Amino acid sequence: MKPKMKRTLKWSAGIAGGTLFLAALIWGPWLFEGDHVRDNKLAPSAGIIITGFRTMLIAVVAGIIGGTGLWYTHKNHKQTEALFEHTREKDREQAQLTREGQVTERFVEAIKLLSSENPTQQLGAIYSLERIMWDSERDHNTILEVLAAFVRQEAKKKSEQESEAAERDFVAKTSVQAAVSVIGRRARHPERNQVNLAGVQLRVAELAGLNLSFACLDFVDLSAANLQKTSLASASMHRAVLSGVDMRDAHLDGASLVSARLDKTRMDRVTLGGADLRGANLRDARGLDIGQLFMARLNSETVLPDDLKDNVQIRAHVKHCATWVERAAQSTCEYCTHRT
Repeated sequence: MKPKMKRTLKWSAGIAGGTLFLAALIWGPWLFEGDHVRDNKLAPSAGIIITGFRTMLIAVVAGIIGGTGLWYTHKNHKQTEALFEHTREKDREQAQLTREGQVTERFVEAIKLLSSENPTQQLGAIYSLERIMWDSERDHNTILEVLAAFVRQEAKKKSEQESEAAERDFVAKTSVQAAVSVIGRRARHPERNQVNLAGVQLRVAELAGLNLSFACLDFVDLSAANLQKTSLASASMHRAVLSGVDMRDAHLDGASLVSARLDKTRMDRVTLGGADLRGANLRDARGLDIGQLFMARLNSETVLPDDLKDNVQIRAHVKHCATWVERAAQSTCEYCTHRT
């Protein structure tokens, strides 16, 4: 219906309603109470009857008008509320777009600084990426991948690196360690953020207390590094060099350390539940006891400290592990808690 026609109908309805109201107000008492008004015996009360009827009529109409007004007010309030919510949603969308644009700008700027040769700029870029990682959940995994790629690039095992200037070595170590530290401070579902640090050289690095669980650390060189209280649960560390590492109170549950070197490593209170130590070199490992080894998977190629390699219980455990592996994929060794 056209707006002009709607207005015409509203005016017509209003005039008709007003006319009907006036007619009821004037002639209503005689229409409804005519017998009583004309009764001679009730003549003195006729005025009261007429006044009461008209008062009632006015009250009813006033109530209708008031109710209609409330309904329109409620309707207008709902419309205003819907408009406000729509505006607020648009503001949120605009704020989100602005925020994403700012995050993108910060990310691009950080990447530029990360490729710089200036060590201070590199560190600034790394910590800027860490801030973005926590501010933007959607960029969390991307930043981890960027930092892992940076570490792999800057800490490759290259023979020519050993002949570089000491200052260059120190700078690389500082930036690389900062990047690894940021990676190790991740806390959002590490099992879904399996960073790849395979083949990197992190000698004498300070990595205590970090979360490197589920990380790929195959062929990594961590000689003389500090890994106290570090979580390496379910990490892959095939042929990793961990000689002389301080690993006290570290968590290696479920880690794969096949053919890894752990000679002269401090292993006091290290948890090894389900860790795979087949072919690992534990010669001169300190702080290692029978209880820890019972929780790990060993084989005849595992090199143990002199005070443990001839232990009758350890030999029995090695035999059980070999029998278990051959027996069935889902069987559990008498000593091991690990399942294949």
